[in-house]
Amino acid sequence: MPSFDVVSKLDMAEVENALNQAKKELGQRYDFRGTDTTLENTPEGLVLISADEEHLKAAVHVLMEKLVKRGVSLKNVDPQESEPAAKQARRQLITLKQGIPTEKGKEIVKLIKESKLKVQGQIQDEQVRVTGKNRDDLQGAIALLRKADVGLDLRFENFRD
Repeated sequence: MPSFDVVSKLDMAEVENALNQAKKELGQRYDFRGTDTTLENTPEGLVLISADEEHLKAAVHVLMEKLVKRGVSLKNVDPQESEPAAKQARRQLITLKQGIPTEKGKEIVKLIKESKLKVQGQIQDEQVRVTGKNRDDLQGAIALLRKADVGLDLRFENFRD
């Protein structure tokens, strides 16, 4: 039976490239001289530290631009509120969302069922497997999910005939 998987993944190599480009730009820009603005990739996500709120917002903007240029969807990026850090600096965590949460998975399965296509959706860990009897129904399901806005950057992998 033909099937495919609906996943929400980030290309971490592209995220790392965008982070390095943003670091380079912040190091070269005149308005960031003396602000000790840093960007780091930590297990929790991306951490930005800057001298004040304005420089922090500008650094986040630069990072978001670089992510978009590298083809990383901003739907998978979740900037948190900034918080105080050492020496009157500001710190902001940007979490990276990977995988499809159970609630979003249920929403995707519900969309597929309501479409009256002859396919079934099944939640498996952090992905949704869609199976059907023929390839045309699966392609219809892919088109349906591309049109639907579920708040995640959906990718379609593992298409099997």
